[in-house]
Amino acid sequence: MSDDSNNSIDKLINVANQLLKRFEEQKGIIHAYIQKERSWKEHKLMQANRIKNLEKEIKKINKLKKANEQ
Repeated sequence: MSDDSNNSIDKLINVANQLLKRFEEQKGIIHAYIQKERSWKEHKLMQANRIKNLEKEIKKINKLKKANEQ
């Protein structure tokens, strides 16, 4: 009975270690995904701001062009 108990505890410890290892792997994958997502959002925001600035410049140029044509 003692051997069965020890064997069961060893199996339980092995399974727990495997689960912890898998958890650490998944945590690493999720962390990498979050970093990529943040980087993508930051890049997208910078692009959107750049587009807005360019649109403002275009409007100013068009106004100056119309003023010079008159």
